[in-house]
Amino acid sequence: MNEYNQLESQTLALLRWYEDIGVTDVVCNDTINYCEVEFPTAKVFLKEDKIEKLDKIASVSIVPVSSNVPTSKAVISEPLGTAEASLEARRLAAEAKNLEELKQVIENFDGCALKRTAINTVFSDGNPEAKIMLIGEAPNADEDRLGKSFVGLNGQLLDRMLASIGLDRQSVYLSNIINWRPPGNRALSASEIAVCLPFIKRHIELIKPELLIYIGGVSAKALMETSHGITRLRGKWTEYKYLVDGVDSLIPAMPIFHPAYLLLSPAQKKLVWQDLLSIQNSLAST
Repeated sequence: MNEYNQLESQTLALLRWYEDIGVTDVVCNDTINYCEVEFPTAKVFLKEDKIEKLDKIASVSIVPVSSNVPTSKAVISEPLGTAEASLEARRLAAEAKNLEELKQVIENFDGCALKRTAINTVFSDGNPEAKIMLIGEAPNADEDRLGKSFVGLNGQLLDRMLASIGLDRQSVYLSNIINWRPPGNRALSASEIAVCLPFIKRHIELIKPELLIYIGGVSAKALMETSHGITRLRGKWTEYKYLVDGVDSLIPAMPIFHPAYLLLSPAQKKLVWQDLLSIQNSLAST
């Protein structure tokens, strides 16, 4: 490899690393429309209503640096406040009459900033007619790239876990609390979860599963409305309450460790095996 090719390879590797850790923009103290700076003639080909929307997305408003604002934490404006976005999500979710409408609503929703940095909206995978619904946390890089829930290494381990009790992707349905990947796979904020929670709740109502499996602490805590961690919650049966035609219904639910955690802590697989056997026994008795 000559010197030029080596430099090119190193540069590409660095850019991929930046993408993996969540770098999306170079931040400065001024408001800059990057579409106008880099592509000054681009707007000639856009209609006026599209131009206005493009301006809102491309222009990042940043509070000027002063003695009251740390230079390492520039404040970026949000399109909607958390309370307003959550109410809008609840209204839109309630109006969705089927899975296709819910998917369209989520894809068009602009109340969660994660959408702006994600490649795809990850809605689901598996069989929507299945009686078992698995709910994870948020898409990782593989899921974001392919637009499907639980793919890549996490998905491969989950497939093996399901196969151990006679299940596969045709006998379960998979989704996530959040439909967009957090930059760098960072932890989700409480406001992000609050905004998107109406969508997954409506998702459950439309699927009408007979059994729920919460995969990881984020989904377990959000849907169980608890502050307890997954180590304390896993392996214990609980119930999820939702409305069916105006009538309260209860679904048996089991929290388990997330495959991503098991890849880092393989010794915990023995606990998951106990949980899977409990799920298998529950299925056998129904």
